[in-house]
Amino acid sequence: MSAAFEDRIRPLRRAEYDRMVDLGLFEGEKVELLKGFIVRTSPQKSPHAGTVQYLTHFFVQALGGSRRASVRVQLPLIVGVDSEPEPDIALVPMDAYRDHHPDSAFLVIEVADSSLAADREKAEVYADGGIGEYWIVDTAHDLIEVRTDIVDGAYTRVTPYRRGHTLSPVAFPDVALSVSDVLG
Repeated sequence: MSAAFEDRIRPLRRAEYDRMVDLGLFEGEKVELLKGFIVRTSPQKSPHAGTVQYLTHFFVQALGGSRRASVRVQLPLIVGVDSEPEPDIALVPMDAYRDHHPDSAFLVIEVADSSLAADREKAEVYADGGIGEYWIVDTAHDLIEVRTDIVDGAYTRVTPYRRGHTLSPVAFPDVALSVSDVLG
């Protein structure tokens, strides 16, 4: 694509994307809005689905009764004016979210088996949106990448956790989970 053409591309705004969704333009498709572009998401394989199920159960038990956070699973999250990803897990402030999507999160988690490169690219979206902590559960390489410390719209700290380690969300240091349990 020529530079002259790239300069003329106008990405979608989140409000425009939401209107398109309301009109049913993506019916039957699994897509999300990232940096103004409609992006197809990958189908889920068993390791991905099982990990999402484990994390959902864990966080609902750990946080649900305390009402400290809502656990959202593969649901929209407003991240700036041009992104509306659907992270695998998002721990968000308590609310019913019946008439709007959350626009902040304590923690966002993506599970990667074949989508590792795409999930690493999403780090820029989440950091730009001020999401203070982002985990990538890498089932293919048996580790969890924890991204924190945003400076100039980028995570500056990436910490790998492997089997035998325990980790906790920054916002909920009393909620500890075993990497071995997450990875199955």
